[in-house]
Amino acid sequence: MMSYVCPVCDYVYDERIGAPREGFAPGTAWESIPDDWCCPDCGVREKLDFEPREEASR
Repeated sequence: MMSYVCPVCDYVYDERIGAPREGFAPGTAWESIPDDWCCPDCGVREKLDFEPREEASR
């Protein structure tokens, strides 16, 4: 699974964890998040600005 990092505040969206406070359950794929979704911590960047980061296998 992948994670995605906000380039402004370093908020991380991890597909394994999801973002429950944003309404995204654990396992929610990045592709399933709306393109107009903004960073929940800084609100500065939209989904398209997030940088992908591959997670190490656990």
